[in-house]
Amino acid sequence: MFIGADRLVRLFSESAGVYCRSYSMPLQRVITDFGSDVSFQDATAKIKEHYGVDVPASMARLVTEKHAESMLKSIDSLQVPNKPLHAPKQIIAETDGSMVPIVNINNEFEGDKRKTRSTAWCEARLALARPKGAATSRVSAIIGTTDEAGAQLLRVADAVGRDKCSHIHGVGDGAPWIYDQFDKQFGNSGEFLIDFYHVSEYLAKAALCCDPSHSTTWFHEQQRLLKENKIDSVLANLESHINSPDQKEHACDAAKCHQYITNRPNQFNYKNALEQDLPIGSGEIESAHRSVIQKRLKMPGGWWLKEIAAAMLALRTVRANGFWNAYWPKYSYREAVG
Repeated sequence: MFIGADRLVRLFSESAGVYCRSYSMPLQRVITDFGSDVSFQDATAKIKEHYGVDVPASMARLVTEKHAESMLKSIDSLQVPNKPLHAPKQIIAETDGSMVPIVNINNEFEGDKRKTRSTAWCEARLALARPKGAATSRVSAIIGTTDEAGAQLLRVADAVGRDKCSHIHGVGDGAPWIYDQFDKQFGNSGEFLIDFYHVSEYLAKAALCCDPSHSTTWFHEQQRLLKENKIDSVLANLESHINSPDQKEHACDAAKCHQYITNRPNQFNYKNALEQDLPIGSGEIESAHRSVIQKRLKMPGGWWLKEIAAAMLALRTVRANGFWNAYWPKYSYREAVG
C-alpha cells in the first residue's frame, strides 16, 4: 500500500480488482443481469441460490439502475449499425406505444413526504426494423415525443442497412402518429399498412349490423375483399347498413368501421404485401412490447421514476440487440458501485 498523488493505492486491490466496501465487476454484472429481468427482490434470491452471495435488494436496485443509466449514456457507441455487403431491398419497420407506470415526486414540497408522490401512466415508444427474411430485429425504446419516436424508427432502419434504394414496409395500428411519422421519415420509399387484424376487429362488430343471421360469413367475406384490395366493395357493404332503421342496436358499429377505413386512405394494400410475402399484421411489434418493455417495466406493483424508466429501457434494448457483452469492457471499475 502506498499513497498516490491523489488517493490511497492498494496494490493487491488494484491487481485483483477487488475493493473494500464495493462490488466486484463480475458481481455487478450478475446483479445487473438478474435485475434487468426480474424484480430486485427476486434478483437477490437468484444471486443467493446460484452464487451463495447475499446482496440486499436495495443494492441490487442501485447497481442495476446505475448500469442502466450508464448504458443510456453510451447506447449510441454500443449499438454498432449492421452494414451488410448489399443493402436490403426490403426492410420491415414498425413502431408502437406501450403505457408504463411512472411515479412523480415533488422535491420542493416541505411537508409530509408521503404527500409528494403522484402516479401516472406514460407512453414508452418502441421501434423495430429487420431486413425481409431476417430472423432477428434491431429494437429501440424511448420515453419521448412522437417526433423522437419517428427519429428512432429511422435509426433502427438505418442500423439494419437501409439505403436510398431500400423499400420500407411498415405495419401498425390506427394511431395517427404512427402513420404520420412513418410517412415523415420514409416518404415515397415506404408503404404503410394498417394492421389487418386491427381493422378486422371493426369488421367483426359491424357484421352484427350488416348480416346478423350470417355475421361470421359476412365478416370473412369482407376480409377476403380487403386482401384483394377491393376496399370500395367493403365500404359499399358498410354504407348500405349505416342508416338502416332495422339495425339500430349495431348501426353505429358499421358507421365506425366505415369511418375508420375512409380516414386512412392508401393504407390497405394487403394484396401487394401478400404477393411479396410481407406481413400484414403488427404482431411482431406487439410481441416486442411484451418481451422488451412490459416483461420488466410493467410488473405488478412496480412504479418507476421517469428517468429510471428511460434508463431501464436502454438496458432492455441493449440486451435485446445483443450488445450486452460489448458494454462491460467499456465500463471502468473506478465507476463501480460501492
